Amino acid sequence: MNTIATDVLVVGAGPAGLTAASLLARLGVDALTLTKYGTANAPRAHITNQRAVEILRDLGIEDRVRERALPHHLMGKQVFATSFAGRELSRMMTWGVGDDRVGEYRASSPCEMCNAPQHVLEPILLDRARELGADVRLHHEVVTIEQDDERVRARVRPRDGGSEFEVVARYAIGCDGARTLVGRDGGFEFEGEAGLGDAITVWIEADLSRYTAHRSGALFVTVTPGSQDLVSIWTCVEPWNEWSTIFLRPGLASNDLDESVVIESVRAAIGDDDVDFRIKKVSPWKFNHVVAAHYRRGRFFLAGDAAHRHPPANGLGSNTSMQDTYNLAWKLGLVVRGLADDGLLDTYDAERQPVGRQIVDRANQSVREMGGWFAVLGLQPGMTPDEVEARLAELFGPDGEQQRADLLAALDLTNGQFNAHGVELGQRYRSRAVVDDGTPPPEPTRDPVLHYEPTTHPGSPIPHAWLVVGNEDVSTLDVCAYDRFTLVTGAGGRSWVEAAETLSSELGVEIAGVQVSLGLAVNDVYGDWIRRREVGDAGCVLVRPDRIVAWRSPGAVEDPEQTLRDVLSAVLGAGSPT
Repeated sequence: MNTIATDVLVVGAGPAGLTAASLLARLGVDALTLTKYGTANAPRAHITNQRAVEILRDLGIEDRVRERALPHHLMGKQVFATSFAGRELSRMMTWGVGDDRVGEYRASSPCEMCNAPQHVLEPILLDRARELGADVRLHHEVVTIEQDDERVRARVRPRDGGSEFEVVARYAIGCDGARTLVGRDGGFEFEGEAGLGDAITVWIEADLSRYTAHRSGALFVTVTPGSQDLVSIWTCVEPWNEWSTIFLRPGLASNDLDESVVIESVRAAIGDDDVDFRIKKVSPWKFNHVVAAHYRRGRFFLAGDAAHRHPPANGLGSNTSMQDTYNLAWKLGLVVRGLADDGLLDTYDAERQPVGRQIVDRANQSVREMGGWFAVLGLQPGMTPDEVEARLAELFGPDGEQQRADLLAALDLTNGQFNAHGVELGQRYRSRAVVDDGTPPPEPTRDPVLHYEPTTHPGSPIPHAWLVVGNEDVSTLDVCAYDRFTLVTGAGGRSWVEAAETLSSELGVEIAGVQVSLGLAVNDVYGDWIRRREVGDAGCVLVRPDRIVAWRSPGAVEDPEQTLRDVLSAVLGAGSPT
């Protein structure tokens, strides 16, 4: 059996695996990515939040994705109706498009969120990975995988009938989904509960522009009494003629996937028999509330759905998956090159596992909160048309004031799913790769689920602020780079820049010192960075390759070189507790 030796084996090529492949290739890490399948054959995940788009921006493919995605300004009007052609029950502005939220979203990132279905996103990620030199092999199944103290060994079977071969690697990342082989053979333990509910996703071609173009949104929810589903959630794939639709169906029966049954559900939800439609794919699945107890075991790591499984509420799946490997790849790059201690890799678990737990909890809570709106609405399966009309007449009639107030209050609660900016952007890390600056984390001044409050406190993403370099507007995120640390200081911080230059040579790890201030080459001409940096002009903010603040100094220190040496030694050795 032939053997391939590499530093990192990536198992799986979904959003997590392809992000890892791209980043490792860009860092010059010898890596091999294998997947049993090709790229996604259905829309699957679709909401792409600002943190994920920032990763796409870093990879140089933000514009490619945006060209194929439903843009942010068309994502907002979420309609609840008895069917597309039926009576509209409620409407809300979602994903930060509403007048009360859009400014907050724009101020928080150089990137807009978008609706990029997974079967569109993955080929773009794959192309970029290969452009960067990644070795990604589709239709190669990892049959077995094991590890010892020195290496990982995997047996691989090409699905085209080719000869099996062995891969020997220093580390392996399991990005291989809910049925993860790496998780199983690696002995990972999982917490939570699987199989909490049944649903069917149906990929549909249907021109529904007459019902949606004037009230465009990423999602359209139908509540159709008399239908076996009652609730269906229609995700726009291509406006307004292609949809990925979730039918919630408690207790999935053996015939529920029959074409005639699915057609009946689709027709009831559309509510217009003159609309032609074509069913492209039907996929049953279950609600889960599961997270890996740890994301690292020895030389194995888990990322994406292999590590966390939850309902699609909040649109957190592929976003969190990409962010997992964005956290891990730079750490692997430093460790395999001998520039950081293996202990740095432990911080992947310390930083990302709590995030996984948070999003699994949040997605399941959002499902429960959305159920509250349906309960107040009071439309039940098995109602006759006359019973439905009587209920709606009661709700919308002159005596329904309190019921309408209750309905709107229940709808407001679903902002925790559809406008959860704090969940999407406000993740903060605590680990040995984050060095305490002696100050407590800032207390939120608003609901931390709904609102993101930027800060340079260590463990937080560097806040976005617009700067000017030459004739170009650039973000503070653009000043940083994935292949280096970045030390951001002000006009009075020249000594920090000199310390960064010295330590780059000494440690072999690139640390770029960047002075940002009004009137300098990196010009804070708007003053946004001064307002957000939370340190003085002679202070500094040390940013990791993944745009996370590793440490900061409020002002000048007596010996900046030794101070920075101590901080970087702690981060690279991951040996200093926060």
